[in-house]
Amino acid sequence: MKRPPVLARAVARSLVPFGGERAASLIPHARLAGPMPWVIAIMVALTVVAAAGGLALSNLVQSARSELSGAATVQIVEPLTVERDRQARAAEVALAGLPDVAGLRVVPQAELDALLDPWLGGGADTGLQGDGAVPVPALIDVELRGGADAPKLTVLRNALRGVAPAARVDAQSAWLGPVFAAIASLQWLALTLVVLLALTSAAAVWLAARSALGGNRGTIEIVHLLGGTDAQIARIFQRSVGFDAAAGGTVGLALGMAAVLVLGGQFAALGSGMVAGGGLGMVDWLLIAAIPLAGVAIAMLTARLTILGALRRML
Repeated sequence: MKRPPVLARAVARSLVPFGGERAASLIPHARLAGPMPWVIAIMVALTVVAAAGGLALSNLVQSARSELSGAATVQIVEPLTVERDRQARAAEVALAGLPDVAGLRVVPQAELDALLDPWLGGGADTGLQGDGAVPVPALIDVELRGGADAPKLTVLRNALRGVAPAARVDAQSAWLGPVFAAIASLQWLALTLVVLLALTSAAAVWLAARSALGGNRGTIEIVHLLGGTDAQIARIFQRSVGFDAAAGGTVGLALGMAAVLVLGGQFAALGSGMVAGGGLGMVDWLLIAAIPLAGVAIAMLTARLTILGALRRML
């Protein structure tokens, strides 16, 4: 006497280890048809933009600090042109004899005029020669050996006190202290966004896994009767989520990279030396390219933990 076809198939399946393509085919999948892949694509794209921004800001700060770590500026704040020029020449001679000074440069008048043109207009009388209507301090850029710390700045001030009483000595890095603080806040903001986007992606996977589990409850009960374990059932959903996350991550990476390249071109067009120091290096691009891989890992782990937890309460 032959067994009914359904029973015969059940017995045949029970004799073979549950898993592989045959096991996965028991639960229907609709990859790219549901919202989860597109949600992951959007999250990955936003994460790529946030991570690229944070890395660019980090590179910008490191570049600026390395360039300005040993830089100081001497200003001769004297309204009378003759006296200002005399003190500038005396300060140059005094600074050149100090052992901590690695190099110095008196900023030319043409360069000072170019710096002031956007603010005062090209027709403004701002020259040092002829007692201009707007007296401009004489500037001397000084490069110190090591960092421009407080003791070295004190040595410069003491050396200039007798020969250039109108001189003011400042570390260039001190001028950008508020800028560095603002950039640090933006870096923390970028890191916070990356973490929040990762948590949001995990929440989307959790909801999708719960929905898929509820929609296939009857099939899962049959799979249990055929000898499937909770771990094997979770692997089926985990595999499906992995494919969806990989597809969404690829699309998100492409969108995010396109946005980063467009924004990078816009900032490069500014022609600012400080902005140029915020370019992304090879290591930065590798970290950005690893974001979809991290997204797939988070999605698969979330799906597995969600399914296993739900199955323990279900059966």
